[in-house]
Amino acid sequence: MAPEVIALARAWRDQDPDDETRAELDGLIARAEAGDDAADAELHDRFGARLAFGTAGLRGELGAGSNRMNRVLVAQAAAGLGAYVLAQAGGAAGAAGAAPLVVIGYDGRRNSDVFARDSAEIMAGMGVRVVVLPRLLPTPVLAFAVRHLGADAGVMVTASHNPPNDNGYKVYLGGSHGGSQIVAPADALIAAEIQRVADTRRVDELPRSDGWELAGEDTVDAYIAATARVAPAGPGASGLRWVYTAMHGVGWETLSKILSAAGYPAPILVEQQTAPDGRFPTVAFPNPEEPGAMDLAFETARAAGAELVIANDPDADRLAVAVPDPTAEDGWRRLTGNQVGLLLGWRAARAAAADAGCEPAASLACSLVSSPGLETVARHYGLDFHATLTGFKWISRAPGIVYGFEEALGYLVNPETVRDKDGISAAVALLGIVADARAEGRTLADVLREFDETFGFFASDQISVRVDDLGAIDRVMAALRADPPARIGTIAVERFEDLSQGVGDLPPGDVLRLWLAQGARVIVRPSGTEPKLKLYLDVRGSSSADAAAQVADLAAGARALLAQIEGR
Repeated sequence: MAPEVIALARAWRDQDPDDETRAELDGLIARAEAGDDAADAELHDRFGARLAFGTAGLRGELGAGSNRMNRVLVAQAAAGLGAYVLAQAGGAAGAAGAAPLVVIGYDGRRNSDVFARDSAEIMAGMGVRVVVLPRLLPTPVLAFAVRHLGADAGVMVTASHNPPNDNGYKVYLGGSHGGSQIVAPADALIAAEIQRVADTRRVDELPRSDGWELAGEDTVDAYIAATARVAPAGPGASGLRWVYTAMHGVGWETLSKILSAAGYPAPILVEQQTAPDGRFPTVAFPNPEEPGAMDLAFETARAAGAELVIANDPDADRLAVAVPDPTAEDGWRRLTGNQVGLLLGWRAARAAAADAGCEPAASLACSLVSSPGLETVARHYGLDFHATLTGFKWISRAPGIVYGFEEALGYLVNPETVRDKDGISAAVALLGIVADARAEGRTLADVLREFDETFGFFASDQISVRVDDLGAIDRVMAALRADPPARIGTIAVERFEDLSQGVGDLPPGDVLRLWLAQGARVIVRPSGTEPKLKLYLDVRGSSSADAAAQVADLAAGARALLAQIEGR
């Protein structure tokens, strides 16, 4: 037992306003003092580090301690963000004589509403004007509200599609940032303010005020109206039978109003997953990318004879799409994020090309790990193209952006309204594509085939290696930097790029990019939100079968390479 860890735990407990986490710490302290090694190890894990605030804000497991998400940590984050916003505004009154504005939203995860209220009270107590969204709502509504209300900053309390016992704190900036998520140097400046609060103030001594405001329904209504305009229903929407799941999240209430405003037929709901429920009782992992997460949706679709399945993740900033496929085991095939991203990009490119003369020049953008097919689409229509580091904090800042996407089911289809991924507006855009195809007697699968025939047969795959020891990821990255492979599978490596110092217009990132023969590509990076090493594989074939064979060979070679490195 380390007395200094016990002292840290007691100091944390004494300022904690939460009865549950105080009791949690009391139990751990008592057990550690009685010689329980497991309790001692748990305290070291909880207090041996601090949950870092960065460009993804905060995200982690709920629980007591500096390395968990809890009311003490959130209070410190709120006070730090409030201090940053005040400093940027030039003081409590700001240069124009008005207090800076922060808008706060929250989803249906455990403690999201509590963290939102704590943040509102603390920032209001500092002299910041605070507006809280009227109830639990999707992340895109908060991102919209930052721009719509002209806020200096925004906070969304969510852990998106993370495991049930996680929560997070996502920060947006207004003004010149346009409502995008934070990037450097703002992240470091906010983190420094948070650390200063943690080092010098007890959170139970921070001034609080109930002088914050509740946003009116007009803010939500404005988002609904703007999103309905993304793709009003055409004649082909009539009679569409489709299934929707909110994955136990907050998407359905907002989406349902948008569908009505846009003129689309109501979907058949996956009733077990429609209402917000932070326990996520029907899925092992509330992420539509995960195996099994959409099983209930497929079951509902089979029973209903549906033509389409659409899913949002719990905070509705991501979109998953599935189509009937008789060759699939259960009769349904979930499209990859790249497939959906390319279709939506094609839609955006045609619209932008028809509206020539934009300043700055219209552009398509995607993260560097997403399909290279988007650049082909952009060039085909004479548009600019930008590849960015992963995350919509980068994608949303691409000059002249009219559309952006990330292969992890994230799509930005209306950047003038929301500067972040938005699974609801993307769903409306996708329904527009489906309706247009139906008006011509075609299906979404037909549109996918047309894309391939027009732009080339792109295929992608991803290898994710989950680790218990984060050091294992560092070791693999170091080994690849020290000795880049000459080939992966049967395909020769022609060029190796280490992005740690930045490449071209890309800022530095812990990313390795390998350009291979035949137009293939492999990118290796640690996950930004999970303990995973990720490899992204892309090929372009002469046919669907050729592309599938190439990507399978590349995947086998990548796995063999990882096994070789791990065996050293």
